[in-house]
Amino acid sequence: MSNRAWLMVVAGAVVVTLSMGVRQAFGLFLTPLGLELNLSREAFGLAIAIQNLLFGLIQPFVGAWADKHGAGKVTAVGAVVYLAGLVLASTAASALGITLGLGVLVGLAMAGCTFTVILGAVGKAVPEGQRTLAFGIVTAGGSLGQFLVVPAAQGLIDWLDWRGALIVLGGLILMILPLALGLAGKPPVDAADDGPDLKGALKEAAAHPSFWMLNLGFFVCGFHIAFVGTHLPAFLRDQGLSPGVGAMALALIGLFNILDSALWGAWGSRTSKKNLLVSVYVLRGVTMIIFILVPISAVSALIFAATFGFLWLGTVPLTNGLVALIYGVRNLSALGGIVFLSHQVGAFLGAWLAGVAFTVLGSYDAIWVASILLAILAAVANAPIREVSLRNAGASA
Repeated sequence: MSNRAWLMVVAGAVVVTLSMGVRQAFGLFLTPLGLELNLSREAFGLAIAIQNLLFGLIQPFVGAWADKHGAGKVTAVGAVVYLAGLVLASTAASALGITLGLGVLVGLAMAGCTFTVILGAVGKAVPEGQRTLAFGIVTAGGSLGQFLVVPAAQGLIDWLDWRGALIVLGGLILMILPLALGLAGKPPVDAADDGPDLKGALKEAAAHPSFWMLNLGFFVCGFHIAFVGTHLPAFLRDQGLSPGVGAMALALIGLFNILDSALWGAWGSRTSKKNLLVSVYVLRGVTMIIFILVPISAVSALIFAATFGFLWLGTVPLTNGLVALIYGVRNLSALGGIVFLSHQVGAFLGAWLAGVAFTVLGSYDAIWVASILLAILAAVANAPIREVSLRNAGASA
């Protein structure tokens, strides 16, 4: 890779470290925030669900803008809106303030300073043979942030209460502004891997069955991530475990996903990406089955977190790698944004329905079962994907 490409990879990885690290800590705020504001798990889950849905709905449009004008400005704007959301949430006196802050503003902000825009910029700067590996490095940044920020956030909540903790986390988000300079500009695209204009790319992808299979698989990924990330700490507290175990579980997910993202990205550069995706979803299902069947303890929770962490975001470099391989990189952020929209619809349902299930049924059992069934569905959906570039002569839809 060129020096410019490495700069974009490193800057992008740090941006994702900060933006995703703060976001993954939100599950820790459910209990203290709920106690002070008399906010139910369903209401908090709905706020996070709205965040996920808006994050996905706006992503294709933000991605298309970044494809045309570059990622730096988009990332900087996203950071400013993110900060505004955290500050607003820190002053909330009711569910409305939390929903507007953590739900609406953070949801809109995430579209500009996380995976799709960053990976779109990196994908244009990195040669094809190293692209999935570079995606894995950037994705690992999100996990490093989770590992570093989540325990720190728990400490801040204990020290400053949840309002003060949100303000300090806002300070971390401000650090994204200078990093956006490393993503500024629009790198030249190899015409051989360019693809049609946006209108043609959308038409081509819509007519290609593999595109919809990728969407279905990523929908399931979003459901899993939002459910576990939002509700695992509360689930563990329901089992009589301390808040520290929940924080450590989220941190372990982040720690093991650092290795996960890098390894799945490296493997995806050398072997079939779709087969690796099938493996990820099958292993997720098996991991959840074992977790809910064995007695819940601090040890079993941390083993589950470490194992699930190794399967956490490995889907991101693989899925984006397939989008780049099959459809080219000219419209990577836009097409990747559509696939990511499916991820966020799944995330909306994972965060919200888990809260609804707990309110109605008094437990998360139904959501664990649904998550296992969805893992099987995702594996089946990814298996028939045609891992062939449409840029190659003779490739058919």
